[in-house]
Amino acid sequence: MSQNPQEKPEPPVFPAVNRQQPLTRREARQAREAEEAQAAQAQQEAQPRQQAPQPPADRPAPVDDTRNPQTPGPWTPPPAETLSNRETLNGLDFDSVGTGPVPVDAARSEREPVGATARHEAAHGAAAGDHGRFDDSAHAIFASLVGDGADDHAADRADASAGGRGDSPLAWRQQNYLSHEPPKRKRRWLKRLVITLVVILVLGGLATGGFMAFQPQVAALVTKVMPQNDDYTGNGTGSVTFTIKSGDDGSAIATNLQKAGVTKSYTAFYSLLLHQQPQIVWQPGVFKLAKQMSAKAALAALQSPSSRLQNTAVIPEGTAEKDALQTVATATKIPLAQLQQAAANPADFGLPAQAKTLEGFLFPATYTFAPGVTAHDAIKTMVDRSFEALDQAGVPVADRWNDVILASIVQREAGLKDDYPKVARVFLNRLAQGWDLQSDATVAYGTGHTDRVTTTDAERADASNLYNTYAHPGLPVGPISNPGDLALNAVTHPATGPWMYFVTWNLKTGETIFSTTQAEHDAAVAKWQQWMKDNPGYE
Repeated sequence: MSQNPQEKPEPPVFPAVNRQQPLTRREARQAREAEEAQAAQAQQEAQPRQQAPQPPADRPAPVDDTRNPQTPGPWTPPPAETLSNRETLNGLDFDSVGTGPVPVDAARSEREPVGATARHEAAHGAAAGDHGRFDDSAHAIFASLVGDGADDHAADRADASAGGRGDSPLAWRQQNYLSHEPPKRKRRWLKRLVITLVVILVLGGLATGGFMAFQPQVAALVTKVMPQNDDYTGNGTGSVTFTIKSGDDGSAIATNLQKAGVTKSYTAFYSLLLHQQPQIVWQPGVFKLAKQMSAKAALAALQSPSSRLQNTAVIPEGTAEKDALQTVATATKIPLAQLQQAAANPADFGLPAQAKTLEGFLFPATYTFAPGVTAHDAIKTMVDRSFEALDQAGVPVADRWNDVILASIVQREAGLKDDYPKVARVFLNRLAQGWDLQSDATVAYGTGHTDRVTTTDAERADASNLYNTYAHPGLPVGPISNPGDLALNAVTHPATGPWMYFVTWNLKTGETIFSTTQAEHDAAVAKWQQWMKDNPGYE
């Protein structure tokens, strides 16, 4: 150690301790290559120069391995750590060494034993500012790593100044263990995979949403491009009994044909109906058809009288008694006189005491009578079916007479299905307030015209007509038709509303206007009268 306190001692060269930051892999590799180049050059200078043998013509000339220290080259494995280096490093106590540069006397050549006392003194001296004692203690701790004598210090300093790694165990481990750890590879493929999955999910969601939004258009386009085979061909095989009930429309018939196995699909038959001009008016009845018929063949059979089975009578809703008996006589071949004679005694069939005829109790439906049926049995079948419908509608036995009368009027006056409960409410409101019913259908029935509901001024003024509800208050003396389920349910479950008037202004469609005041009703009547002028032939 220098005796001059102003003179700054040279610090020992310990690459792993004195460097501000560890060497990078490139710096360590360059330092190692520079050291190897210097060693090779020194060896060549020590040996006599010999003529280097010329490589064979077919082999490439050897490449000079002398590299520029600043030029990176291929990595070579570090030399193995010696046993003495490992033992020396394992015996060091780094806890008592202060961080930062540790000055060591370059002229010190003897190694001193390092013990706990020395380490303590070194730490204590550093805290008190005694740099000289701290330098001696640090040198004592790290002397074994640096080498013997000033030459070793000088060599280490030369290596450090040249970027080399030195031969000390600490430098060897710092350079070859810390600087050459394999770099951690970034998992960039995981990020790409996540992005790809997100894109696929987004595109899939957009495609699904688009398909759901435009599914009807897509289906229509597919149908045009690739027509579906939804129809049979030919007249079919086998035999099927098919019934058209009163009130069945084209949609119901198309559904029932498919269920019975006559047609292949609902669409095939219903689409054919939509193109028929004029529109078909269905007649209830029982028809003999075949299995797997084309829609065209099935439609032709339902319109052919030869397909209709015998002994089948179809009674539409609103049919009057005289027309119903004629239909039964035609179907069963029973003479009409026998049916009229049997119907002359309503009490024989359990009708209310007020009943003078069977009107209102011959329930409208499709009947298939057994061959040889009598007039009494045929009528009893129809009356029993009427009692069954009244019970299903919840009509008490004591109320059957009045409810059947009102239901028969609703059946003749109402047009569309949804208007039945409203029409029933209008009549109930009038009865509740003491108004006359003023039903044209009752007046027409009293005149013997069961085929129309319109009347003239003279007919509405005729008080001799007991069914004239313009001239007589309350309900008429009896039913005016045979009501069906829809009318019976409308009477037992009428709509709620203040209406006092109604008029069916479009006889083609059955559209009806319901009014509360006389002024509103007069405007509706004018609209109906104008329609009648524009469509002559309707009554």
